[in-house]
Amino acid sequence: MDKFEGTEFKSISLPRLNNLKPNIESTALKLMEEAGELAQLIGKYRGLNGESCKMEEKQAIDRIAEELLDVAQVAISMMYVLEESYSIDIQEKVKSHIEKLIRKGYIRG
Repeated sequence: MDKFEGTEFKSISLPRLNNLKPNIESTALKLMEEAGELAQLIGKYRGLNGESCKMEEKQAIDRIAEELLDVAQVAISMMYVLEESYSIDIQEKVKSHIEKLIRKGYIRG
């Protein structure tokens, strides 16, 4: 990834969940559930649901980070499903994704 000089990459390593038998449908539903929980927490923190937020900012941001990692874990699980059940090359998809970000002007190539 040296050709993206000046572009930062965030890498995380999350485990393959080896005590489950996920499929594309169950994983997609779980992803939507986790994303909904993240959105709900952000909305509550920002007072968008009409309630006043009773959490301190640090506590709210910490919980947001936890929910975001739940979303990331499920996304990683879906990548495993795509690789193992549908022979998708995730590394090739990452390369195509970065090329798309360049085309859209989100990052410099």
